[in-house]
Amino acid sequence: MPDPSTLDALNAPRASLAWRIQEKANSNGMFQPSEIPGLMFMRLDEPALNSCSVYEPCVAVIVQGSKRVVLGNESLSYGEDRYLITSMDLPVKTALMQASPERPYLAVALRLDWRDIASLMLEMPPATVRRPEADTRAMTTGALTAPLLEAFDRLLALLDQPQDIPALAPLIRREIHYRLLAGEAGGRLRQIATVDTQSHQVARAIASLNARFAEPLRVETLAREVGMSLTTFHHHFKSLTAMSPLQYQKQLRLTEARRLMLSDRLDASTAAFRVGYESPSQFSREYRRMFGAPPSRDIADLRWQPEQAAA
Repeated sequence: MPDPSTLDALNAPRASLAWRIQEKANSNGMFQPSEIPGLMFMRLDEPALNSCSVYEPCVAVIVQGSKRVVLGNESLSYGEDRYLITSMDLPVKTALMQASPERPYLAVALRLDWRDIASLMLEMPPATVRRPEADTRAMTTGALTAPLLEAFDRLLALLDQPQDIPALAPLIRREIHYRLLAGEAGGRLRQIATVDTQSHQVARAIASLNARFAEPLRVETLAREVGMSLTTFHHHFKSLTAMSPLQYQKQLRLTEARRLMLSDRLDASTAAFRVGYESPSQFSREYRRMFGAPPSRDIADLRWQPEQAAA
């Protein structure tokens, strides 16, 4: 259980940050202000129980509400007292259980800058950065602190002072990276940012796989590209992502196909071929296994929900 005194210390900066998000986000959705690249904030007025996306390397803070994130077959829940760190691109399923117009779900996130993190690592004493446990996942949570919330609050406040963004935004971003390195997830960030670690090698392989996920996958080639044996590559890939490379590719393909059908209104067969499937029947089986319904019914349900909410 969180320490009550810690929660009390978070109340003021959380309330300020919640006010800023609601001021900027007066409707449902994700907002990415062009003035501060990498900054994202979200407001949702209703639950979203079966969403899929690819999380990029970022830190995410829930200001109001809670969320469940499923990575592979593992479930991770976090709320207003913890932040989420994703240290490499990861396909996930998410469930946002409670949200309403009276008490919307509010969250803010910032893309990680590995050059900034590496620079800070050279300046910080080694003892300041926590070491990760063996086989740590590439997605984890850490205890939220008032200084981290305050830094996010100041970053959003700059949107009202655009003339100050070029000078101050890089400093606040650097402060956020410093708070993360000194916190519970610091060891994970250090391991990914260090070039000669196996975690860094897997991160390179994942970037390559994301760039060509629609192509046939040869795991041996991927392992060779990053200088790892096949056995070592398999072990560390699964340790970090909770999935094998083939499972990872499959989830990427299905998530993108769902987006194509929903946003671009492609039919199931066209979407399947677009993401690399040669058999529409195989696509339909795997889609149903992942999303709980065949493509046509799932997309129809997703389109029906906003219409009901607007009615």
